[in-house]
Amino acid sequence: MSSTVARIKRVSTIKSQKMMRGHTKLVRGVAHLPDGQRIITCSRDGSLRLWDLESCTQLGEDLRDEGEEIGVWSMALSPNGRTVASGYLDGTVRLWDVETRKVITKWKEPSEDVNSVCWSPDNVQVVIGSADGTARVWDVESGEPLIVQGLNPIQTGHESVYVVSYSPKATMIATGGYNEDAIKIWDAKMGKLFSTIKHEYAVWSLAWTADENKLISGSGNGLLRIFDTTTSLQIAVLDGHKQVVEAITLFRNDRLLASTSWDKTARLWNLDTNLPIGLPLKHENDVEHAAFSADGTMLSTACADENAYVWNIHSIIKAAGLENLLFIPAQQSELRREMY
Repeated sequence: MSSTVARIKRVSTIKSQKMMRGHTKLVRGVAHLPDGQRIITCSRDGSLRLWDLESCTQLGEDLRDEGEEIGVWSMALSPNGRTVASGYLDGTVRLWDVETRKVITKWKEPSEDVNSVCWSPDNVQVVIGSADGTARVWDVESGEPLIVQGLNPIQTGHESVYVVSYSPKATMIATGGYNEDAIKIWDAKMGKLFSTIKHEYAVWSLAWTADENKLISGSGNGLLRIFDTTTSLQIAVLDGHKQVVEAITLFRNDRLLASTSWDKTARLWNLDTNLPIGLPLKHENDVEHAAFSADGTMLSTACADENAYVWNIHSIIKAAGLENLLFIPAQQSELRREMY
């Protein structure tokens, strides 16, 4: 048996390493906490939950605000790992202290559905994308929207905003959505439209590279596309999913990408070559979200089957002979220590 065939055989046998069971409706989001020992999930059942990675058990009670039962539709962990923003189907956004498990503040969007939440890199603002086609930037300390004409709200032109994403240097905000099917890039300070990158289908997910020079999108036709942000030109197409690419996430060295889809799979991508790594990670239902552990050896996925999963992707990457994709430059490691 050739070494290549042997690698493919080993990769094809990789299964979900761990499963977190307890939510009663689809799991919409997942994030790894900085201690490397816990993940947090959110669900349409109205709860956020903390889980121990070693035992796969829930830690403490559900995170609910005064018994709130409205579904959680979006979630984002702050860059410093201390606070979680959660968006609800009634337009409410709550900020939770991870350690005290208490609500720090909450506010209400005019739209009933908060489709996407994203933190600014400095932890001081949260941008929200809503079903009414607007995006708004909120100040975390005051709990109020920033008073800047053109910024609040940003009238995006999307009929519904599916995703919002701060650029890593907080200079830009990217939005994606439905009708208008496009990425739109906005000035993060004034809300001025910088550029529009047309798509044939709705844009569901976005991820920036750290230098802000590339922006990756996931679309309703199952394609991932990489764009040069200075020219708006397409650099590459990653073809593998068969349905909507619900979420994409970059490992922090910008060389490893994970995508999730309604085709019931998550996929790993080598961004050095723009090729898939191994076979798809198969689930029983739509895969809503994914998150890398800090060292890139694990990938957690949120699934519509009401469970969250943790995959040993180090084994997959090693079997493919691509362990160098997990290498983190010294300056990035130092930056991460400073954040915490």
